[in-house]
Amino acid sequence: MLKNDFEYQFIKPDVLLSDYVDYFWLVANHSENDKQIIVLPDGRVDILFSYSASEPFHVVLLGLESQATQTTFASQTVIFGVSLKLLAIEYLLHTSISSLLDDVQVLPTSFWEFKQEDLSNFELCCQKATHKISQLIKGNIDNRKRKLFGLIYSSKGSMNITTLSEEVAWSSRQINRYFNQTFGISLKSYCNILRFRASFTHLKEGKLFPEQNFTDQAHFIKEVKRFSGVVPKELSKNKNDRFIQFLALPPE
Repeated sequence: MLKNDFEYQFIKPDVLLSDYVDYFWLVANHSENDKQIIVLPDGRVDILFSYSASEPFHVVLLGLESQATQTTFASQTVIFGVSLKLLAIEYLLHTSISSLLDDVQVLPTSFWEFKQEDLSNFELCCQKATHKISQLIKGNIDNRKRKLFGLIYSSKGSMNITTLSEEVAWSSRQINRYFNQTFGISLKSYCNILRFRASFTHLKEGKLFPEQNFTDQAHFIKEVKRFSGVVPKELSKNKNDRFIQFLALPPE
């Protein structure tokens, strides 16, 4: 889709990758002007392949975000992104991102064998990423972790920690240790981010009331302001399309 010189595309991955990948997406600024944007926490970890008129092709791993971040979307920039679910960190990347909270890690430009010219074809990028990720899937996921993340994502972060712990027969203390050591954030904090993300669709439709187990309107306003820096009404208006996820919002 093209809007005001901004192109954005997104697609769900093959079902075989659904434990690891949330979306493949592409965003491009085809204009001659830089654009100031705000990136909101959404509970995803992104691998970004990008280039612009002023910067060569590069690859970065973007860790979890706990707060809104203002940045510049440079002119003539193309970004292909792979939004990962958290199981991918342990089972595909075999690493910890605890040090990458609100931070990025530069990856080799040869990562997953992508090249700059690949970014001219979104379908090709998706095929290439799917093939590479399929090769990396080895072994079985711990059933407790698979069930835990299934519940977290299906409830959009609205299940309380005690219930999650009981459902997967894994103590909340052990779960939090796993989250902090692997992802750099507690389970509760992560669920709060997912619950905030789940409000995007409602806010974009102008619905300024809580829809995802917020205690009341005051709690909803407080949480939205904590993660976005603005009150729900201002976020819903998205003046100048500065909140990039609202400009290119995939369906839930």
